[in-house]
Amino acid sequence: MAGIFYGWIGVYYGELAQMVDTWAYHYESLKSYEILLKDPSNFFPSLFHNPYEQGFTRFLSSNDSWWNDLKGNFLLMILSFFNLFSFGHYYINVIFYSFLSFFGPVAIYRVMRDVFPAQRLAVLIASFLIPSFIYWTSGIHKEGLIFIGLALAVYHIYFGLKESRFPLYRVLLILFGMLLVLALRNFLIITLVPALIAWILAQKTRYKPLLVFSGLYLFFVVLFFTARYIHPALDFPDAVVVKRGEFLALHGTSSIVLPQLEPTIKSFIINTPQAFTLAAIRPYPADVHHLLSLAAAIEINLLLLLFVLFLLLRKNLTFWTPFLWFGVFLAVSILFMIGYTVNNLGAIVRYRSIILPFLFVPIIALIDWQRISALLLGDIRTKNNV
Repeated sequence: MAGIFYGWIGVYYGELAQMVDTWAYHYESLKSYEILLKDPSNFFPSLFHNPYEQGFTRFLSSNDSWWNDLKGNFLLMILSFFNLFSFGHYYINVIFYSFLSFFGPVAIYRVMRDVFPAQRLAVLIASFLIPSFIYWTSGIHKEGLIFIGLALAVYHIYFGLKESRFPLYRVLLILFGMLLVLALRNFLIITLVPALIAWILAQKTRYKPLLVFSGLYLFFVVLFFTARYIHPALDFPDAVVVKRGEFLALHGTSSIVLPQLEPTIKSFIINTPQAFTLAAIRPYPADVHHLLSLAAAIEINLLLLLFVLFLLLRKNLTFWTPFLWFGVFLAVSILFMIGYTVNNLGAIVRYRSIILPFLFVPIIALIDWQRISALLLGDIRTKNNV
């Protein structure tokens, strides 16, 4: 239903809300479908065709980059196979796509249910029904497949660590999940790999998880700014600045002006508050220009309210496992990457949707809902007595 609604929005509200991509992918997939039927021997190798002189070096670039083309070509290849069975019908493809993308939240639900066995209903609701998450991962776009990749890696690492064994099938599925992320949004690998390393190390060493994560992330931050002295191609700050410039060059109805960012530690520190606010809190009510931005503004304020309730009325935390710290550090690092590079609010809402379960399943599961209920009922009884 969410995927069908996504497609409907793309038809009737697409230009205003910048939702035309899903149908553009569909029409392009019809062309790829014809190639698959007429010349299947060239269909598969076309994914690896690289027409650029720079070869495979422009890893984070949005122009003249095989890596940038890969995400669209990969999705078109999947949709072309769907077209074999749907005969090119978009809304039948939605059923196939949503069937696949549903495995992502199922995997995260099973992990979170194991972490919070006594909070099954809260985990169920938060794993599946965060509005922007279900909307963006159900429609025919990259988010659903990206989340499958994240969920596959997380699910098999979690249960592999719990069982203290990693059979071949788990290793292969972890690698497949990471390859999905690499193919569809390659810059997420830069945030995913450090989080996974810190999680595994914290689990294996059994030191205080926060100290392990903080120490490793300090190392990775230093490496981020100094890797260019090892090799010029590893100039990550400059890659972020270039990516930011490419987004700034795209003018949309929800684009905003960003301050200048330079590839220096000082400039990144100065831009940190703005980057985090942009990625984690906006759109503000003043940013609302259409139905989707209104929905996004309402959602982010409700999620912030849940976070406040968590801070004020959370249960006594007897533990905070390495896995939960993994979710926090992964989500926050992705938010910073989005905030430093993206200036379009619609794109920000879409990009951050895939990390919301890692943050808000634990938050919702750890809020003391019984205490809130008792407070509300007590307040009602007091008013009735008066």
